[in-house]
Amino acid sequence: MSRKRTRWFLPETPDVVGMLEQQADITVRGMDAFAAWAQGDLARAEDVRDAEHACDEVRRALVDAVSEAFTTPLQPEDLFQLSRDLDKVINGAKNTVREAEAMEFPPDRATADMAVLLAEGVRHLQAAFGALGRKATASATEAADAAVKSQRNLERTYRQAAGDLLSITDIAVVTARREFYRRISAISDDIVSVADRIWYSEVKES
Repeated sequence: MSRKRTRWFLPETPDVVGMLEQQADITVRGMDAFAAWAQGDLARAEDVRDAEHACDEVRRALVDAVSEAFTTPLQPEDLFQLSRDLDKVINGAKNTVREAEAMEFPPDRATADMAVLLAEGVRHLQAAFGALGRKATASATEAADAAVKSQRNLERTYRQAAGDLLSITDIAVVTARREFYRRISAISDDIVSVADRIWYSEVKES
Protein backbone atom coordinates (compact mmCIF):
# COMPACT_ATOMS: atom_id res chain seq x y z
CA MET A 1 0.00 0.00 0.00
CA SER A 2 1.47 3.32 -1.06
CA ARG A 3 1.86 6.07 1.45
CA LYS A 4 0.45 9.47 0.63
CA ARG A 5 2.97 12.23 0.79
CA THR A 6 1.81 15.50 2.25
CA ARG A 7 3.40 18.64 0.92
CA TRP A 8 3.24 22.01 2.56
CA PHE A 9 3.23 25.00 0.33
CA LEU A 10 4.15 28.21 2.09
CA PRO A 11 2.74 31.40 0.57
CA GLU A 12 5.19 33.55 -1.33
CA THR A 13 6.80 36.44 0.49
CA PRO A 14 5.67 39.55 -1.38
CA ASP A 15 8.12 42.35 -2.05
CA VAL A 16 6.52 44.73 0.44
CA VAL A 17 9.64 46.89 0.69
CA GLY A 18 9.53 47.17 -3.08
CA MET A 19 5.95 48.38 -2.74
CA LEU A 20 7.12 51.00 -0.25
CA GLU A 21 9.76 52.06 -2.79
CA GLN A 22 7.05 52.35 -5.42
CA GLN A 23 4.92 54.44 -3.09
CA ALA A 24 7.92 56.65 -2.36
CA ASP A 25 8.67 57.02 -6.09
CA ILE A 26 5.14 58.25 -6.73
CA THR A 27 5.29 60.53 -3.70
CA VAL A 28 8.51 62.09 -5.00
CA ARG A 29 6.81 62.71 -8.32
CA GLY A 30 3.85 64.29 -6.56
CA MET A 31 5.95 66.45 -4.26
CA ASP A 32 8.07 67.67 -7.17
CA ALA A 33 4.82 68.70 -8.83
CA PHE A 34 3.74 70.35 -5.58
CA ALA A 35 6.99 72.33 -5.47
CA ALA A 36 6.51 73.42 -9.07
CA TRP A 37 2.91 74.43 -8.28
CA ALA A 38 4.09 76.45 -5.27
CA GLN A 39 6.58 78.23 -7.51
CA GLY A 40 3.80 79.42 -9.80
CA ASP A 41 3.11 76.58 -12.23
CA LEU A 42 -0.50 76.18 -11.09
CA ALA A 43 -1.27 73.60 -13.79
CA ARG A 44 0.84 71.10 -11.83
CA ALA A 45 -1.98 70.85 -9.29
CA GLU A 46 -3.45 68.05 -11.39
CA ASP A 47 -0.17 66.12 -11.17
CA VAL A 48 -0.33 66.38 -7.37
CA ARG A 49 -3.84 64.93 -7.39
CA ASP A 50 -2.85 62.16 -9.80
CA ALA A 51 0.05 61.18 -7.55
CA GLU A 52 -2.20 61.08 -4.50
CA HIS A 53 -4.61 58.70 -6.25
CA ALA A 54 -1.76 56.49 -7.47
CA CYS A 55 -0.30 56.31 -3.96
CA ASP A 56 -3.66 55.20 -2.60
CA GLU A 57 -3.67 52.26 -5.03
CA VAL A 58 -0.14 51.18 -4.09
CA ARG A 59 -0.91 51.52 -0.39
CA ARG A 60 -4.01 49.32 -0.68
CA ALA A 61 -1.97 46.67 -2.48
CA LEU A 62 0.73 46.87 0.21
CA VAL A 63 -1.78 46.50 3.04
CA ASP A 64 -3.33 43.47 1.33
CA ALA A 65 0.11 41.93 0.74
CA VAL A 66 1.24 42.42 4.34
CA SER A 67 -2.04 41.00 5.64
CA GLU A 68 -1.61 37.82 3.61
CA ALA A 69 2.17 37.38 3.83
CA PHE A 70 3.64 34.50 5.80
CA THR A 71 6.77 36.52 6.60
CA THR A 72 7.86 40.10 5.94
CA PRO A 73 11.33 41.70 6.08
CA LEU A 74 10.07 44.28 8.58
CA GLN A 75 7.44 43.92 11.27
CA PRO A 76 3.92 44.31 9.81
CA GLU A 77 3.11 47.21 12.13
CA ASP A 78 6.21 49.05 10.91
CA LEU A 79 5.25 48.50 7.28
CA PHE A 80 1.72 49.74 7.94
CA GLN A 81 3.01 52.83 9.77
CA LEU A 82 5.62 53.67 7.16
CA SER A 83 3.08 53.44 4.36
CA ARG A 84 0.44 55.38 6.29
CA ASP A 85 2.72 58.26 7.26
CA LEU A 86 4.13 58.47 3.73
CA ASP A 87 0.57 58.59 2.43
CA LYS A 88 -0.14 61.52 4.74
CA VAL A 89 2.64 63.48 3.01
CA ILE A 90 1.03 63.42 -0.43
CA ASN A 91 -2.43 63.84 1.09
CA GLY A 92 -1.21 66.98 2.81
CA ALA A 93 0.11 68.37 -0.46
CA LYS A 94 -3.16 67.62 -2.23
CA ASN A 95 -5.16 69.28 0.55
CA THR A 96 -2.93 72.37 0.46
CA VAL A 97 -3.54 72.72 -3.26
CA ARG A 98 -7.27 72.27 -2.75
CA GLU A 99 -7.30 74.90 0.00
CA ALA A 100 -5.45 77.38 -2.21
CA GLU A 101 -7.90 76.82 -5.04
CA ALA A 102 -10.88 77.17 -2.70
CA MET A 103 -9.54 80.46 -1.32
CA GLU A 104 -8.44 81.58 -4.79
CA PHE A 105 -5.16 82.58 -3.22
CA PRO A 106 -1.84 81.57 -4.83
CA PRO A 107 1.16 80.39 -2.78
CA ASP A 108 3.82 82.94 -1.85
CA ARG A 109 7.61 82.81 -1.94
CA ALA A 110 7.93 81.27 1.53
CA THR A 111 5.46 78.53 0.62
CA ALA A 112 7.49 77.81 -2.51
CA ASP A 113 10.75 77.63 -0.56
CA MET A 114 9.24 75.24 1.98
CA ALA A 115 7.69 73.10 -0.74
CA VAL A 116 11.14 72.58 -2.25
CA LEU A 117 12.40 71.38 1.13
CA LEU A 118 9.44 69.01 1.42
CA ALA A 119 10.35 67.51 -1.96
CA GLU A 120 13.97 67.20 -0.82
CA GLY A 121 12.89 65.38 2.33
CA VAL A 122 10.80 62.90 0.38
CA ARG A 123 13.70 62.16 -1.96
CA HIS A 124 15.78 61.22 1.09
CA LEU A 125 12.98 58.90 2.22
CA GLN A 126 12.96 57.37 -1.25
CA ALA A 127 16.69 56.69 -0.87
CA ALA A 128 16.10 55.17 2.56
CA PHE A 129 13.49 52.75 1.23
CA GLY A 130 15.84 51.79 -1.60
CA ALA A 131 18.52 51.02 0.99
CA LEU A 132 16.04 48.93 2.99
CA GLY A 133 15.37 46.91 -0.14
CA ARG A 134 19.10 46.22 -0.43
CA LYS A 135 19.29 45.45 3.30
CA ALA A 136 21.77 48.32 3.66
CA THR A 137 20.86 49.38 7.18
CA ALA A 138 23.51 52.08 7.57
CA SER A 139 22.54 53.71 4.27
CA ALA A 140 18.85 53.60 5.20
CA THR A 141 19.39 55.34 8.51
CA GLU A 142 21.76 57.89 6.95
CA ALA A 143 19.09 58.77 4.39
CA ALA A 144 16.52 59.02 7.18
CA ASP A 145 18.84 61.41 9.02
CA ALA A 146 19.17 63.51 5.87
CA ALA A 147 15.37 63.68 5.59
CA VAL A 148 15.12 64.98 9.16
CA LYS A 149 17.89 67.52 8.53
CA SER A 150 16.08 68.90 5.49
CA GLN A 151 12.98 69.43 7.61
CA ARG A 152 14.99 71.25 10.27
CA ASN A 153 15.95 73.66 7.49
CA LEU A 154 12.25 73.97 6.69
CA GLU A 155 11.52 74.87 10.32
CA ARG A 156 13.84 77.87 10.03
CA THR A 157 12.12 79.01 6.86
CA TYR A 158 8.75 78.53 8.56
CA ARG A 159 9.71 80.64 11.58
CA GLN A 160 11.02 83.43 9.38
CA ALA A 161 7.89 83.41 7.23
CA ALA A 162 5.60 83.39 10.27
CA GLY A 163 7.48 86.34 11.70
CA ASP A 164 7.17 88.26 8.44
CA LEU A 165 3.38 88.01 8.69
CA LEU A 166 3.48 90.45 11.60
CA SER A 167 4.23 93.27 9.16
CA ILE A 168 1.16 92.56 7.00
CA THR A 169 -2.02 94.48 7.84
CA ASP A 170 -4.40 92.70 5.44
CA ILE A 171 -6.11 90.09 7.61
CA ALA A 172 -7.26 88.03 4.62
CA VAL A 173 -3.69 87.72 3.37
CA VAL A 174 -2.38 86.84 6.83
CA THR A 175 -5.07 84.19 7.29
CA ALA A 176 -4.41 82.56 3.92
CA ARG A 177 -0.66 82.49 4.31
CA ARG A 178 -0.85 81.23 7.86
CA GLU A 179 -3.01 78.35 6.64
CA PHE A 180 -0.46 77.50 3.96
CA TYR A 181 2.36 77.54 6.48
CA ARG A 182 0.40 75.44 8.96
CA ARG A 183 -0.36 72.78 6.35
CA ILE A 184 3.24 72.66 5.15
CA SER A 185 4.47 72.34 8.73
CA ALA A 186 2.16 69.34 9.19
CA ILE A 187 3.51 67.71 6.01
CA SER A 188 7.04 68.27 7.31
CA ASP A 189 6.11 66.55 10.58
CA ASP A 190 4.86 63.55 8.60
CA ILE A 191 8.18 63.31 6.74
CA VAL A 192 10.01 63.29 10.07
CA SER A 193 7.63 60.60 11.33
CA VAL A 194 8.52 58.36 8.39
CA ALA A 195 12.23 58.94 9.00
CA ASP A 196 11.86 58.17 12.71
CA ARG A 197 9.96 54.97 11.90
CA ILE A 198 12.74 53.85 9.57
CA TRP A 199 15.18 54.23 12.43
CA TYR A 200 12.84 52.42 14.82
CA SER A 201 12.18 49.51 12.49
CA GLU A 202 15.87 49.04 11.75
CA VAL A 203 16.84 49.13 15.43
CA LYS A 204 14.30 46.37 16.15
CA GLU A 205 15.59 44.22 13.31
CA SER A 206 19.26 44.60 14.23
